[in-house]
Amino acid sequence: MRLEGKVVLVSGAARGMGATEAALFAEEGATVVVGDIEAEAGERVAASIFSKGGTASFIALDVTREESWQRAVEETVDRFGSLDVLVNNAGTGSRSSFEDTPLEEWNRVNDVNLTGTFLGIRAVLPVMKGQRSGSIINVSSVMGMLGAIYPDLSEAQAPAYAASKAAVRLLTRTAAAQYARYGIRVNTVVPGFTMTEMGRSSWEDPDRRSLFLPHIPMQRWAEPEEIARAVLFLASDDSSYVTGSDLVVDGGYSAV
Repeated sequence: MRLEGKVVLVSGAARGMGATEAALFAEEGATVVVGDIEAEAGERVAASIFSKGGTASFIALDVTREESWQRAVEETVDRFGSLDVLVNNAGTGSRSSFEDTPLEEWNRVNDVNLTGTFLGIRAVLPVMKGQRSGSIINVSSVMGMLGAIYPDLSEAQAPAYAASKAAVRLLTRTAAAQYARYGIRVNTVVPGFTMTEMGRSSWEDPDRRSLFLPHIPMQRWAEPEEIARAVLFLASDDSSYVTGSDLVVDGGYSAV
């Protein structure tokens, strides 16, 4: 088991990719802390893991609140004795163009995607520095590499989402460079189009699907588990010499 003996905290783990990551990590031997603002759904994820013989616990976590992060980390360490892996998975989307993005929407997207990641990193650093070990994985997006240029190329959309996810990648590199001396690795997974609830309107809509698929060399969306396995690699000791890197999992979208 690739994560045996490790304690993993996953934000945004009540559904979608986060729930898939939590289940996979438990299968690989980790003690999983399911962090989310959606308590009922988060408890279901933890209960499902437990019913399959894994170890999991739900903790209420609002990634935009510093005190919520501090409490989640403290509760994790108090209960399980360590915190070895953090997955900053929580995120939110936006499709509004520049002209149509209200400041409130810009702030909301950046609060969750960027500030939430920053606060998560900062909250776990004292624990991981004390242990002289740790792996932090931040979930970005291919739109944070290329910009949110949709396939008809008529306009650049979703500036809030693209900017927040691009900033996550540079935040990752900054943290990786600063904390490698403490045995802490910080990396980014960069998913392409994935069959999660957030992207449902794209992969379920035949018209939108026909726009995107010609631009994906593998001619399909990713399954959530395919992204989760990339996160698993960075969480495990298999990636012991990997830090400050982007692991792109996009079916070739960024290659064309």
